[in-house]
Parts: sequence; structure tokens; C-alpha cells
Amino acid sequence: MERRTFLIGTASIGAAAFLPVNGPAIADDAKPEKPDLTLAVGGKPLLYYLPLTIAEKKGFFKEEGLNVTINDFAGGAKSLQALIGGSVDVVAGAYEHTIRMQNKGQDIVAICGLGRFPGIVIAVRKELAGEIKSVADLKGRKIGVTAPGSSTALMLQYALQKNGLAPTDVALIGIGGGASAVAAIKNGEVDGLSHLDPVIAQLQYEDQVSVLIDTRTEAGTRALFGGPNPAATVYIQRSFAEANPVTTQRVTNAFLKALKWIEQAKPEEVADTVPEEYLLGNRDLYIQAFKNSKEMYSPDGMISEEGYKSMMSVLKTLDPELADADVPYGKTFDPRFIKAAKL
Repeated sequence: MERRTFLIGTASIGAAAFLPVNGPAIADDAKPEKPDLTLAVGGKPLLYYLPLTIAEKKGFFKEEGLNVTINDFAGGAKSLQALIGGSVDVVAGAYEHTIRMQNKGQDIVAICGLGRFPGIVIAVRKELAGEIKSVADLKGRKIGVTAPGSSTALMLQYALQKNGLAPTDVALIGIGGGASAVAAIKNGEVDGLSHLDPVIAQLQYEDQVSVLIDTRTEAGTRALFGGPNPAATVYIQRSFAEANPVTTQRVTNAFLKALKWIEQAKPEEVADTVPEEYLLGNRDLYIQAFKNSKEMYSPDGMISEEGYKSMMSVLKTLDPELADADVPYGKTFDPRFIKAAKL
């Protein structure tokens, strides 16, 4: 992917415009204002965040002149807290956080979409499949999520409401990602889980779970939400982009390179690229998990207005604070850095 010179903000794009009007052109050789960055993520080994790992391991950040330190938290809610608190510069996290924060007056905006679909699966322990045949049967159960307040918890709560239950009808248990989540099911610490690959793929391979809802595909996502539902994104404080437009462009470039690489890569190449521990001891299984989830990755980094409306509907259903909210699409996502990058 080559960068091209582009003009900054000769015309504002709705409420999302955050670069200086009539600002200078960003040349191909412009140096990042802040080459040393700290990025937060909640559950990096999950396939939900594969574009981040690819950008790191394939050297796309370094190609863009960036030295990125990655802080991996227990869940997306903690990544958001780190951004608000100022301890990180960029977050790879769920799109819904931009809507929530805009509604609270926090000017946080997504600059690149990583996932078109959540890729989240709700499943129960296999021995409970006879008792729990649908989401409506989860009342009173303990269900594992990556962390309370994260996208895995949000989707579970939405599914509960669609099936006539209140979000409080189940106990949400934070079980993290990777091996800890697998152990929580195997040890009977939870009755089920709302989680992602490769955790789900491993549990399915070992016949440990029975799947109730699967949003790794467009069909499964539309069945639950009635439309697409944007998932992982790259989001920042708007003030960061104002102060660091070159850096923000370079971050976007690196993630777009990662998405392009994923789109063209063979599953075996993905398994060869991620850290060994991400394979959870079974390379073939990881390859299958990637095949299961590949459809969810964005081909171009864009977040559609249809996807925004779908997510907004979910949040209005779940959160009383957002029931009457009016958060414009343009405040949650700005496409200009994507449009300025040439694949």
C-alpha cells in the first residue's frame, strides 16, 4: 500500500471533521509527530483483534515509522478507561464505545473498522445442552465473558433481551481470553460463555460446548441484529488526531495493510505469523478457527451507516442512558484517513 499526498480538511465532513481547515498537505515523507505510541487492547490473542497482531508481527507499524507499545488488558472496557485516563494513545476496541463516549461528551472517534461482524458465539457446556436449548433458558446461569462491560457482555445482554430476559437474569463472570476462558468451561466455573475464536473453536473441537448463537458470519449476525454490526475498530481521542495528523494517518495505514494481508493470506500463513501461544497448543485448530472467522474482517476499514444504525439500535435497547440519545454517525466514525490511504 502506498501513501499519497492529501489535503487536510478543506471542507468539514459533518461533526466528524477534526483536522484543521485549510491545514498543510501531508507529504509522503512527512514524519510522525509522535512516533512512539502506546496502544491498548483487551484480549489480543483473540481473532477479534487479529489485524492488530498482523500489523505488529508483519512490521507494518515499523514501515510507517511507528514504535508501538501494546498494553493488553483483560477486556475492552479497561482499554477504554486507559484512553480516557490518558495512559494510552490509541485503542483497538469495540465500535460501540465511540457511541457511548460521544453520548457522555467524550470526543472519541473510530478511524478504522477492523471487523464487520462481532465474531462472538454464545454457547453452553455440553452437559447442560439438554437443559439449555436456547438463550431463553439461561436465566439464573453463570455466563463467562472476556470482561464485564466488553463487547462479549454487550452481545449476551442483547440476546437475553431479545429472548424475553433481563440482562440481570444471568451472572456475568469475567474469564479473560485464551487459556483462562477454556479452563473456565472445562472446570465448570461457568455454565456457558459469550466469547470468540480461537477459544470457541477449541471448545468445539473438544466437544465441550453447544452453540446457541453464532455471529462469526453475516447470516448469523443478521439473524440476531437484523443487520451488520460493526465490531473491532481503531479509535482515538479526537484531540489526538488534531495534534498528530501524520501519526494518525500512519496508524490507519498500518491497520489497512494488515486487513489487506488478512484478506489475501492463506490460513497457514496466519498461523505461522501469530505468536506460538495464540495457537493454544493446536496449530490445525487455530487454522480452522481463522477459517471460521475470516468472513468477519473488514475488507476496507470502512464502517457503514447501516452498521452504525444496527449498533445504535442495540445500545438504545440495552442502555437507558442511550434510549433517547442522538449521536450522529459522523461523530462516531471519520473515514478520511482511510480515504487518504492508497492500497
